[in-house]
Parts: sequence; C-alpha cells; structure tokens
Amino acid sequence: MFFGLNNFLKKILPKRLFYRALLIVAVPVLVLQLIITIVFFDSLWIKTNKGMTRALINEINTFVEVYDNEKTNKDELKNLFSLFIDLNIELINNKDFENKYTERWFSPIDRTLRRELKSNFNPKEYWFDTTNYKELIDLRIKYENGYFRFLVPKDRVASSSARIFALWITVPAIIMVVISLIFLKNQTRPITNLARAAERFGKGEEIEEFKPSGALEIRQAGHEFDKMRKRILRHLNQRTEMLSGISHDLRTPLTRMKLQIAFIKDKDLAKKLAEDINEMEKMLNEYLQFTSSSYIEKDEMFNLSELIEQVVSKYNNQNIQKDLLPNIFINGRKNLINRCLNNIIDNALNYGNKVEIKLNKENTNLLIIIDDNGSGIPKKEHENVFRPFYKIDKGRTESKSSVGLGLSIASDIIKSHGGNIILDKSKMNGLRVKIFLPV
Repeated sequence: MFFGLNNFLKKILPKRLFYRALLIVAVPVLVLQLIITIVFFDSLWIKTNKGMTRALINEINTFVEVYDNEKTNKDELKNLFSLFIDLNIELINNKDFENKYTERWFSPIDRTLRRELKSNFNPKEYWFDTTNYKELIDLRIKYENGYFRFLVPKDRVASSSARIFALWITVPAIIMVVISLIFLKNQTRPITNLARAAERFGKGEEIEEFKPSGALEIRQAGHEFDKMRKRILRHLNQRTEMLSGISHDLRTPLTRMKLQIAFIKDKDLAKKLAEDINEMEKMLNEYLQFTSSSYIEKDEMFNLSELIEQVVSKYNNQNIQKDLLPNIFINGRKNLINRCLNNIIDNALNYGNKVEIKLNKENTNLLIIIDDNGSGIPKKEHENVFRPFYKIDKGRTESKSSVGLGLSIASDIIKSHGGNIILDKSKMNGLRVKIFLPV
C-alpha cells in the first residue's frame, strides 16, 4: 500500500528542483491561509452576520408590534425607525403578495437572512431580494391586506471587515509567493548553469572560464567541476603534444626505411617491406586523427539534411538511396559529422553494393539509419568493433586497407555530440547503423 502511494506521489509531484522548492514554500502559506480563513469565517464573520441579521429581524418584529397599537402615530413611527435605525419602511395595500424568490444558496447573506426569517415568520408571510439594489435589501413582510416593504442597507446584516480581511490575507500571500519565486529562481539558476556547462563540456564544446555562483554548496560543486575540467583539458593537451612528438619521431625512421628499401635487390622482399611500412604510416595517421581531431573544430549550426546530400553526391553512386527529412538543423562540428558519415558509408560500400540512408526526427532526437546488403557483423561483435584497432576474422575486416578505426572514430564523434550509435541487422540482411543525435 505504502509502495503504491509512494509511486503515486512521485508521479504527481514536479520533477524540477525549482517547482519542488516552490511547492515547499507555497503549500504551507496556502494551508495557513485556508485555516485562518475557515476560522475567521466560522468564528467571526458568519457569527457576526448572524447576530446582525437577528438584530434586524427583532427590530422588524418590534416595528410590527408597535405598529399594531392603535395609539401609535404610524407616520411618526416610520420616521423614527428611518431616522434612528436606518429602516426605510413603506406600507403597500395590495392583496397580491408574492412570496416566490430565487434562492441563492451560495450567498451567506441570503442563507442567514432566510434562516432568521423562517424562525420568526411563516414562510408565506415574507419575501426578500438582495440583488435588485446594489447597497440595499428589499424585504417584504405580509401585514393584513397588504405588506410592509423594508429597504435595509446591506451593511446592517453583513460586516464589511470580511473584504478587508480577504484583501489583507491575500495580497501579502501573493507578495510572499512572488518574492519566493525570485529567490528560488536565483538559487536554481547556478545549478542549471552548472548542468549546461557539464553537458557542453561532455560534448567536447569549448567553454569559457566558468564562474561558480549561488549558495556555498553550489559554489563548491562549481569549483570542483571547474578543477576537473581543467585537469581533463590539461591531460588532453599533454596527450596531443605527446602524439605530435611520436608522429614526428616515427615519420623520420619510416622515411629512411623507405629509402633503404630501394637498395634491396630482392624485389619480393622489398615489396613486402614497403607494404608493411605503408600500413604502419596509415595506422599512425588514423590514430593521430582519432585522438586529436575532436578537439580542434568548434561548434556551428548547420543543415544536416544538406550535409548528407553533399556526402552522398560525392560518391556519385546510383546504388546509394536516400530518404531524408528536409531542413534539419543541428548544432555541432560539421567536419566531424561529415567524417563519421564517410567512414560508415565507406564501410558499407566496401562490403556491399547497395546502401540506403534515412534521416528522421523522433521527439528530441535525430535518427540517421544507414543500411547495406553486405555480409554484416555477428551480434556478439557489435560492441567490440567500436574498440580502436579491433578486427574480427571474417565479414567486414578482410581488407588489409582497414586498420580497425572507422567505427571507433564514428562512435567517438557521435558520443562527443551527446548522441549514441548502435548496430543491428538491416532489412537487406547486411548491417544497419543507427545514429541518435540530440536536437
């Protein structure tokens, strides 16, 4: 039972910190307002209105009793009640007394007035209306062959303090909630900025000097993130410099080896050595690109649909079919995305002769699907082929021209953009590459 209740509360409660904090601030204020309002209306306003209405009915009863006395001067009595009790009284000689009226059960004045009149008069002997006049109540009491018409000010039966109370309890509450909104926004903004900076850094984007702000705990988290970011950047720079040095040191002996091969008389041996050296150079170049290219290019907004069109047109191959959603824009590194697509299409054409490319949008993700009719990759190897320099013994890696970095580089590029890449079997019994990119 408690588990189900806990899940239900998790579903209905807001997910964002700002709205949860606002709920923590607003709910006690609203509950306190509700309690005070109920107590006020029950113990003060309703009881006060009831007492004032009862006093009015007693005054009307007194007037009727005195009016029945033959010795009383009728006009003088009406003038006295009008002057001192604020009752405008008129005797109307009309036998047609209509006591039907619209019952406004939602009105506290009507309910209280109806209750007191019912306890003092027969239901067929009174009639009232509180809507004909803005500030007056039209009250009629049957008398002999006619009826008395009393025009009573509404403030005789309702306390005006209710409006003032409602004003004073509502306006400060609204002001406090607005102030809470401002403070909560200022407190949650540093957390949002930190999350955005972490997301951008995770995608490989260049971040300017990050300035932590907000509460002490949030500032501490911001400082630690900034330290971590600088350590990672320092490590990447050291790796890039080291690889540049390795590249320079290795290219020189490889060049000397190429020159020395020319003096070898055994042509078969010279050819084999040249092939090994060329493979080493290619592997070295691919590795350097794999480790350094992601941190050179800056992000830009570009049309992904046009980019795919340009990539496909360069192949000038009728066996490449495309189904692209037009005008899909994305913020990222255009050249790296271009290289990723080239790597995947090159693999598809090396091991198959038909390729289909689709571009769709699903919720907040862009989906690129590349199918081919090649030999495919065994399911158990789907994760392994994304590892650098990994080769399997059959299928797609029979070619010596491959050094095992094509899918590794593609995966690194996509994940650096906050996306994902997965492999599956295509409808043409080859390989399907599915690329997810966040919008």
